[in-house]
Amino acid sequence: MHTPPKILIVDDEPFNIDYLDQELKELGYQTVSASNGQIALAQVRAENPDLVLLDIRMPVMDGFQVLAQLKQDPNTRDIPIIIISALHDMASIVRGIEQGAEDYLPKPFEPVLLHARIAASLEKKRLRDIEAKYRQALERELEIGREIQASFLPTRLPQPPGWELDARFHAQRQVAGDLYDAFVLPRAQRLCLLIGDVSGKGVGAALYMTLFRTLLRVLALQADATDLDDAACLTQTVQFTNEYVLRTHGHANMFASLFCALLDPLNGALTYVNAGHNPPLLIAQDRVRQTLAHTGLVAGWNDSPFHAAQIQLACGETLLLYTDGVTEAFDADAQEYGEARLEHIATQPAASVRALLDHIETDLIQFIGSAEQTDDITLLAVRRADGE
Repeated sequence: MHTPPKILIVDDEPFNIDYLDQELKELGYQTVSASNGQIALAQVRAENPDLVLLDIRMPVMDGFQVLAQLKQDPNTRDIPIIIISALHDMASIVRGIEQGAEDYLPKPFEPVLLHARIAASLEKKRLRDIEAKYRQALERELEIGREIQASFLPTRLPQPPGWELDARFHAQRQVAGDLYDAFVLPRAQRLCLLIGDVSGKGVGAALYMTLFRTLLRVLALQADATDLDDAACLTQTVQFTNEYVLRTHGHANMFASLFCALLDPLNGALTYVNAGHNPPLLIAQDRVRQTLAHTGLVAGWNDSPFHAAQIQLACGETLLLYTDGVTEAFDADAQEYGEARLEHIATQPAASVRALLDHIETDLIQFIGSAEQTDDITLLAVRRADGE
């Protein structure tokens, strides 16, 4: 059953309240009233009216004070307010509109005009309410998407004997286009490390992030079940992922930079494919010993082949993987964080990979400051313990 809109009449003259009350009830509206500003504020919170007709000259608290308080409160600022006042000067009219009043009518008012202004204001409110409900539903859907996407990221990272792993992940929006993963291949007992960044932002990037991450994990596990060596296992995994995305979703022009690696925890051998991703840093004590350059183009772009390379992680060395949301972060002056600053922070003494990522994360947050985060931020670090 349709509930008629409720209108709050605020005026210190009983005659004006009675007259407006009669006019509005004849039009099918519900009415409540208040004789001064303080009572009006209490009535708004108690009755939750759809619209307020507000006088300006009142005892205790005038209409401008009422208007200011209602517009400052997030719970009441969207209620349309029409000022009906004997103040006809332009300064008062401008002041009321600037403070957020929907409209301004002089006394004595023309009933037909008042009816039209009320109808127009209520229609605007109805549309705003529909928009707000849609926005809330969309935000809830995005929150559900964020929760689902988060379930695709590892809740716990493996910690092979003699090794430390840790990660950081900060989505720019509710959902993200970055991915990372770390898991053990059961047959070869290799530690598989993944990090990636899907083109674009928002829901589309998040869906493809899930696709890339799922394909890489499933195909790596399948390749592990064969007799392929580490290099062949990796190149096949990335190649098959690339072929599937091109064949099935090539029309979408979505691609991802990927770094995929297999680590032998026994001897520190790291075999990797860098498909257009930011070169990870191999850190030895207080210096970057090596950056792991590209061995292929981004996945999902074309059918170019991918190649594997290999390095050795010595005792005490750390491999730092990151996405461009780190190095391409900006501060309030539009200055870029950059690779040099990341390398400087990454080579400072840190007792563990958790401490290392804490240092980078803290420095990055302080650098961004009041500026807006412009991209997803992901870090993944693995360290070989001393003496192992």
